[in-house]
Amino acid sequence: LARRAVLELGAGTGAVGIMAATLGANVTVTDLEELQELLEVNIENNKHLVTGSVRAKVLKWGEDVTEFQPPPDYILMADCIYYEESLEPLLKTLKDLTGPDTCVLCCYEQRTMGKNPEIERKYFELLQRDFELEKIPLDKHDEEYRSEDIHIMNIHRKQTVGCL
Repeated sequence: LARRAVLELGAGTGAVGIMAATLGANVTVTDLEELQELLEVNIENNKHLVTGSVRAKVLKWGEDVTEFQPPPDYILMADCIYYEESLEPLLKTLKDLTGPDTCVLCCYEQRTMGKNPEIERKYFELLQRDFELEKIPLDKHDEEYRSEDIHIMNIHRKQTVGCL
């Protein structure tokens, strides 16, 4: 990840993005306005570990992403698939942020309660309109933290075929 441009969507505490910054990435952790203070505190508390760079910015899914261009090398998403009303805005943001070489890493806990299975199914169905998905096999997950209900997906934009 050294010197790679990384953007984390729905960063929450910023743990995933901050970890990428400790590996040398230049990271922008994004979330709603109300989480910016927490992100700033966590960045400050971990800055001694950072070998790349990390900053926090407001990004509301579905809205303009011009200030986050050009497309990053990586987009990180951890536990962003749980709220039905956010699916379309999240997918719009992913489409707007990704370039042909952007790698999206999506990690989520499969939840079996309530509407969660239906929300996950709908998300991946919609995602496959514009993206190719590759599920990372469980045996490739970290031995200490792997779990049957934790899934990691490698996601890329589908290549568009131009007309002649």
